[in-house]
Amino acid sequence: MICSLFFAAMLGISSQTGIASEAANQSARTVSPEPTTTSTAARRPPLSREMRGDIFMARKMFGDAIEQYKAAPESASTYNKIGIAYHQLQELEVAKKYYQRAVKFDPRYSDAVNNLGTVYYADKSYRRAVGQYKKALRLSPKSSTIFSNLGSAYFSRHDFKRAIECYNTALSLDPEVFDHHGTAGVLLQESTVDDRATFYYYMARVYARNGSVDHALQYIRKALEQGFRDRKKFRDDPDFASLQKLPEFQKIMTSEPRVL
Repeated sequence: MICSLFFAAMLGISSQTGIASEAANQSARTVSPEPTTTSTAARRPPLSREMRGDIFMARKMFGDAIEQYKAAPESASTYNKIGIAYHQLQELEVAKKYYQRAVKFDPRYSDAVNNLGTVYYADKSYRRAVGQYKKALRLSPKSSTIFSNLGSAYFSRHDFKRAIECYNTALSLDPEVFDHHGTAGVLLQESTVDDRATFYYYMARVYARNGSVDHALQYIRKALEQGFRDRKKFRDDPDFASLQKLPEFQKIMTSEPRVL
């Protein structure tokens, strides 16, 4: 998603074991400040429950983050963050419930509307995902992440024309939108697709059309490495016309990359 999942791009789930992990967890739970002078302590505001939750999320300690968010004042933001924490724990039905609570609390909170779409996408309910992403775009029409997600939903429905249109719009709003590989914040970006070879071919077209030569060549290589067989499309498609005489392009076309 593109699921994979896009805070401004996706938190990975990691497990920590052993004494070092327990020590780190205990340290994070207490969040006790280092000894300071009275004047320094006076200048430092106390951490709110939501801020503590954000720290745990950054450390990928999702269970502890959930505890802090649930103890924080009720808001669309905290409900959304609880949903994201459960999402990263792969508890999608629970995540869905909290995204819905966030939307009920604030119907114009586009982040939660988008994130609800990522649950539908993960369930392969692409039609419903499209609907959610469209709702989110009506609230945040300049969000490159949501356009990217909508493109992935269209792609998974094999509506490649609309997918490319969405990807082009996302790229025009943020030239680095597809370079985000993690998540940070409150907006999930989808980064998983089933047919990677075809996806990379279309991404190469998007970048070539936008004049990003290095990215276009990179995705051509990826497409071939994933088993994309129709090299004629790279030679005949007008989007790749500007690449035809480049030595790098010609080398890719004559090489036999190892299929991954």
